[in-house]
Amino acid sequence: MGHQLGDASAPARLAAPDEGIGRDELALATRNHGLPLEALRYDVTPPGLHYVLTHYDIPYVPDDAPWQLTVGGRVRRPLQLDLAELRAYPQVTTRVTLECAGNGRALLTPRPVSQPWLVEAVGTAEWTGVPLRLLLAEADVEAGAVDVVFTGADHGVERGVEQDYQRSLPMDVAIGTEPEVLVAYAMNGAALPPQHGSPLRLVVPGWYGMAHVKWLREVTVTDTPFTGFQQSVAYRLRQESAEAGEPVTRIAPRALLVPPGFPDFMSRARVLRPGPVQLEGRAWSGRAPVTRVEVSTDDGHTWHEAELAPDDGRRWAWRRWRFAWTATPGEHVLSARATDGAGHTQPLDQPWNRGGFVNNLVQRVPVLCLEAGETA
Repeated sequence: MGHQLGDASAPARLAAPDEGIGRDELALATRNHGLPLEALRYDVTPPGLHYVLTHYDIPYVPDDAPWQLTVGGRVRRPLQLDLAELRAYPQVTTRVTLECAGNGRALLTPRPVSQPWLVEAVGTAEWTGVPLRLLLAEADVEAGAVDVVFTGADHGVERGVEQDYQRSLPMDVAIGTEPEVLVAYAMNGAALPPQHGSPLRLVVPGWYGMAHVKWLREVTVTDTPFTGFQQSVAYRLRQESAEAGEPVTRIAPRALLVPPGFPDFMSRARVLRPGPVQLEGRAWSGRAPVTRVEVSTDDGHTWHEAELAPDDGRRWAWRRWRFAWTATPGEHVLSARATDGAGHTQPLDQPWNRGGFVNNLVQRVPVLCLEAGETA
């Protein structure tokens, strides 16, 4: 899918101890954007508030431009489908929380130099499309198939490698129903916006965002494991650059707070007034359903169980939580931590890896509660 322009094995760079966010990182932060945390109040995130990460350029696809999806490789009946043909298949709508694998990277020490996410790289949408398993069934996958490779229309250079953006899924995930992978053509009941993959994208519920290939144009079944850059070099959990590392897959549990009170413009520090405060937020996990959220108002010294919204059966979407707190004058640090049904709990100590992936450290939200009658 491209040719080598440098050393693909060169590790991602780590920032020096006193190195601030650089111009390249600022450029990435300008192109991409996170969810304003006050928008956690929405059950379904409006598309313009949903987080966006674009590896290369957003392909320009005019509304009337033809688009074709090919399904090929180790199949007996290769498919070439236009958008009308895809929409003729049975339609599924699934509410899915997406999170970037690098969410929280900018908080790490040392900091991996890349898109400098804090904790806002998340969003929840209702995705409509065709179950991938139906397309693979019609294409009649040959015996011995191992992976399904997905190719997007976005093209660029990463660590010296010119490439189309490509990722793969194991065959059992591609044809499975838990999760049911979608070839999606709509977001929140409307056509996909350009930044979210128009006209087609992959949606893999429970997996980090790197698996949800946008501007999808090719689905290729292989009988050998896929070893493309985004699979075997990027998105690996490594402590040392020479390690092969473990692949990044499912989303680790996380809870986030809706910032209470009101913000300082520059620092975003939170200010509130004394008295009853309803703390609220969202929690999710791609590994198992969230079963518990705890809240601390004293920087993690003590924890209290929050009230979880009833389970509405939307397995792959975040869940609302609430906690009643009485704010007293002074400085406080608020936190929330999620636990899922498989027993995974957010860590209190900073995890670290060279790529800054799967970092679900408990969020800390400093707040200043004013004296009664005081103004900020």
